[in-house]
Amino acid sequence: MQRRLKLEILLVLAVTFGTSGLRAIFRLIDSLQKAPLNQQTTTIHDAASTVPWLDLALQATSALSLFAWGGLAWYLLDEHWRWPTWRDLARGAGFAALIGIPGLALYVAAVHLGLSKVVVPTTAAVQIPTSLLWSFANGFGEEIVVVMYLVTRLRQLDWKPWQFIGASALLRASYHLYQGVSAGFGNFIMGVIFAWYFHKTGRVWPLILAHFLIDAVAFIAYPLLDLSWLGI
Repeated sequence: MQRRLKLEILLVLAVTFGTSGLRAIFRLIDSLQKAPLNQQTTTIHDAASTVPWLDLALQATSALSLFAWGGLAWYLLDEHWRWPTWRDLARGAGFAALIGIPGLALYVAAVHLGLSKVVVPTTAAVQIPTSLLWSFANGFGEEIVVVMYLVTRLRQLDWKPWQFIGASALLRASYHLYQGVSAGFGNFIMGVIFAWYFHKTGRVWPLILAHFLIDAVAFIAYPLLDLSWLGI
């Protein structure tokens, strides 16, 4: 049974965020060979086409992959579907404030110290609905796979809490490294908090909603931050 679970975990991570993490690590290594990170730019969310309706269609198709990853992990766990409650929304908003506000401050500091790339704005009007779509898709896919699925499966393999919480946090940190070292650090802290919360409560919807709110604000707020006072 344990051998089958280990193989299942490897396969799920190989087709989802494990591969994304490896790709992000290689992208960071490549970026470090070029110039200081704060002299480089990255776009968290960019248009897929200059034609609005094609952009929306392509973005929706890509977001579908994230929903599918989360749905697959949920299916493999054989968990009953639970709809979010108002309490989940309130807790999600609390988590978003707890993590999102310091995250913005960390981003500004990291750019100043050369530990993060500069996030450039996306100007297409259609980016507003697609950004919201991506925000929810990210939250749904990541929190179910990286927290709900991974924590549950590693717990079934008799891992200790500090081990599966650390593994979940490291995985989350890895696939954000393309943005810079600070993104990995910040997401590791977020991963510890989220994995610990799920371990204690078994609730994933507050995490999905918090992730949605954090990303929705980040897609809009990060590019609008005025970093000219940093000489950037």
